[in-house]
Amino acid sequence: MWRHVYNPSRLTVMDSCKTVTGVIEESSANEDGDQHMLLKLDAGQAGLLTEKNIQKKQGDLVIEAVCVNNTTLDKVGDDCKGYVNNIQTPALGAHVKVSGSYVIDTHNGWAEIHPATKIEVIR
Repeated sequence: MWRHVYNPSRLTVMDSCKTVTGVIEESSANEDGDQHMLLKLDAGQAGLLTEKNIQKKQGDLVIEAVCVNNTTLDKVGDDCKGYVNNIQTPALGAHVKVSGSYVIDTHNGWAEIHPATKIEVIR
C-alpha cells in the first residue's frame, strides 16, 4: 500500500502494523484521493495522540485510507493510477477497529494510521 501513499517521506513510521478502536467523528475526501477520517479513540489508547492531535484534531487520531476517491491534486501524479482501494469506509458514528501503519505526519505533527489497511465496523 505504501507505493500509493502521496509524499510518504513526510511520514515517520512508529509501528508498521497497529490496530486501534474508536468512533468515526469526521470523514471527508482529500485532494490526494485519500479518505480522511477522525477517530475518537476508545479508552486506554490516548498515548497514541500527540499534542497536535489534541490541539488541531479535537483529540482524535487521523485515519487515512489511500486511493479511495478521485485525485484532484495534480502534484499527486500517478500514486493511485491503476489502483482502486476497496477498503470499507464507515459511516459517521460507527464504532470501528482500524489497522495499518501508525505514523507521525512530520508536516503537521499529528499521529495517524496511514495507510489504513483494514477498517472493520464493530457491532
